[in-house]
Amino acid sequence: MKEIVSISTVSEAYKFLNLGKPKHPLISVLRLGNLLGNMDIDNLKYSIGLYQISLKDNCSFTIANYGRNSYDYQEGTMIFTAPNQVLEYSKSENYKEDNGWTLLFHPDLIRKSELSEKIAKYSFFNYASNEALHLSEEERKTVTQIAEKIEIEYGNNIDTHSQTLIISNLELLLNYCLRFYDRQFYTRTNLNKDIASEFEHLLRDYYAKNKQLELGIPTVQFCGESLNISPKYLSDLLRKETGQSTQDHIHKYIIEEAKNKLLNSVESVSEIAYSLGFEYPQYFSKIFKKKTSLSPNAFRKSLN
Repeated sequence: MKEIVSISTVSEAYKFLNLGKPKHPLISVLRLGNLLGNMDIDNLKYSIGLYQISLKDNCSFTIANYGRNSYDYQEGTMIFTAPNQVLEYSKSENYKEDNGWTLLFHPDLIRKSELSEKIAKYSFFNYASNEALHLSEEERKTVTQIAEKIEIEYGNNIDTHSQTLIISNLELLLNYCLRFYDRQFYTRTNLNKDIASEFEHLLRDYYAKNKQLELGIPTVQFCGESLNISPKYLSDLLRKETGQSTQDHIHKYIIEEAKNKLLNSVESVSEIAYSLGFEYPQYFSKIFKKKTSLSPNAFRKSLN
């Protein structure tokens, strides 16, 4: 098995790429040009302890979360990776110079800021490579201008305002990307409806084949992998389409199945819970009451 290259800091990234010393220890904007094309790093597996935001323009290589499908970049696409993900990098046969940029920042940069508490809402850091953000020309200009402002700020003499301005521009960049992803979900609404339909079919098939008896109630992770979609992307897609997350849909389906069993069988609540894939009947009762405002027994009695 090929060794995984581990990079923990901005300085280590610079050293790996033979770029000298970074201007700021916790954040940097890289323009790689033909650098990767000249390095002997094809089929590289690496783990980076940094947040990574990349805009790829006129670039011909593939990158993927380890173990998932890889996808060729198209012109003007962005990907986002959170720290400590294992990634794979491969050159395409006809490698071309990368005209985009990559922004790296260490978690310590934002650790004492409000952005640290907000970073989880930018769920695209946990999307798969094939769920990249595809930008229009105007959108590319917007994100690039913000990245350039960040680069200028950390390149100047550091003063008491530098940290605040760097982080505020970083948050601005992330908020624009959040907006552009919302636009992408909207423009792909027909495709998203197909995925939502496939998801509902997946749940029906799961219970029709009694997989819950062996595997338990379906998890968000299982549903995402079954549809070849990252769990975060699936939840965001469903939330845009239906207003409910993947977990909400799973619970909704289970509650409807539970209602049928409560009304059309004499099985005890515990037996119904086990038949639906719950390891603990108390957990089933808790979810049922949360969704219906009634305990399973109270629901059964209310319709008798």
